[in-house]
Amino acid sequence: MRRHLLTTTAAMLLALTGSAYAGMEEAKTFLDAEIGDLSTLSRADQEKEMQWYIDAAKPFAGMEIKVVSETLTTHEYESKVLAKAFTDITGIKVTHDLIGEGDVVEKLQTQMQSGENIYDAYVNDSDLIGTHWRYQQVRNLTDWMAGEGKDVTSPTLDIKDFIGTSFTTAPDKKLYQLPTQQFANLYWFRYDWFNDEKNKADFKAKYGYDLGVPVNWSAYEDIAEFFTGREIDGKKVYGHMDYGKKDPSLGWRFTDAWLSMAGNGDKGLPNGLPVDEWGIKVNEKSQPVGSCVARGGDTNGPAAVYSIVKYLDWLKAYAPPEAQGMTFGEAGPVPAQGNVAQQIFWYTAFTADAVKKGLPVVNEDGTPKWRMAPSPHGVYWKDGMKLGYQDVGAWTLMKSTPEKNAKAAWLYAQFVTSKTVDVKKSHVGLTLIRESTIQDKSFTKRAPELGGLVEFYRSPARVQWSPTGTNVPDYPKLAQLWWQAVGDAAAGNKTPQEAMDSLCAEQEKVLQRLQRAGVQGDIGPVLAEEHDIEYWNKDAVGKGNIAPQLKIENEKEKPVTVNYDELVKSWQK
Repeated sequence: MRRHLLTTTAAMLLALTGSAYAGMEEAKTFLDAEIGDLSTLSRADQEKEMQWYIDAAKPFAGMEIKVVSETLTTHEYESKVLAKAFTDITGIKVTHDLIGEGDVVEKLQTQMQSGENIYDAYVNDSDLIGTHWRYQQVRNLTDWMAGEGKDVTSPTLDIKDFIGTSFTTAPDKKLYQLPTQQFANLYWFRYDWFNDEKNKADFKAKYGYDLGVPVNWSAYEDIAEFFTGREIDGKKVYGHMDYGKKDPSLGWRFTDAWLSMAGNGDKGLPNGLPVDEWGIKVNEKSQPVGSCVARGGDTNGPAAVYSIVKYLDWLKAYAPPEAQGMTFGEAGPVPAQGNVAQQIFWYTAFTADAVKKGLPVVNEDGTPKWRMAPSPHGVYWKDGMKLGYQDVGAWTLMKSTPEKNAKAAWLYAQFVTSKTVDVKKSHVGLTLIRESTIQDKSFTKRAPELGGLVEFYRSPARVQWSPTGTNVPDYPKLAQLWWQAVGDAAAGNKTPQEAMDSLCAEQEKVLQRLQRAGVQGDIGPVLAEEHDIEYWNKDAVGKGNIAPQLKIENEKEKPVTVNYDELVKSWQK
């Protein structure tokens, strides 16, 4: 009996304290073993920040919480290293699940629809900001940090230091998600080939201008043509890389701002207003009013159709033949294999895999033979428009999560994005979220090994890359329409115009259903009357806007290139 009582008492004590070992000693062990001097905080300030977590976590010691994210290197580090450290330091047991991106959205949707608490926090793309704001099923963090969550909001969180909060802020000016990883979609090219004297001379002789980073699609096309079939180091190379299999990943190829690169939508950062890069138009109350040009949208306008035409032309003419049957995951590693000169649509999330020693695209000293640069833009693009996509995975707290669970999860979300750990985490995953981390001396030192990643994130250009914005009222429902429509064009079953006509019509069916159901209240869709493109173009121009633009007869504009090294110097000035 006595033994039973002792065991029970020990169990109760463990439950009350979370772990007999949670506290500053565990924090110091973690800082010694994992962080060292890879932090923007001094050791004293690291310990001070850890002490705050220890104290704030006391009411939740012994709790078990479950959080989820997609499987990325950054999140693997959070799940395998930081979750354990947080558990050891605070006594709150965290299970950080890693699943596919589509599965994260599915779990989130299930929790939204059922009200059942599946996870205590989600890392989901900020592409859902319009969804979260309109359905009001997630806690807005601005009010949370000032109210319910005030006692568990770190005094050193420093929201202004996060570079992606404009993407997770809704039209009501409230913050709905906290960024934990970011990566952009940039232009990738073989720096060594572009600086080869024979390549430069041959290019200049053929096209009459200098081989360099393409500023526009016209130059990109010339460079793709120039390198395709050219023999370099004894092997035939290609001037372009892409993928074309009818698969859900084909959708990201286009929803991730491909149309904005062509010049679709209106001016505005982080997203075009009133017409965004998906071609969805909103009114002055941020209510979606249409997607097709017939309602003032731009999903099937000339700029959008041009973007599909160029995608298909380049895929067939300048990419390896097998690319047409590849998915995103299959195509991703191909440029690092050494037979591709450039890629217009390349995610910086591939950086770590493209700088591994021993690869054909890496020098013996570990520096890359390639660089990343700003994306070239299409003929419809105007100054003031966004120029590409930036993925922002961000912590999101559902209203259906009990307050105590949400508080414990919020502590974990802040821990894995804290100044104590962020520099180290960023070196592991290369998905930068804090200005202080970007400017850290450790990244200045490492920059030559990362092919332009650091230079880009320190440049004024980075603001032109942004995620899907708030015009999209239900990201999960609308995003799945894209790969099917574009897949029909890629397979040759529809012309680019037919594919985009179909896509905008399907998007408007979803908007119409949302309007009828009234589930998004006075910020939900209200479809506009239909008119021809000339009517809507005149209306837009009269109001100082652009979209939908009329067709440009000559879509092959004068090609323009810039010298990469001069471009980087201009940023530093």
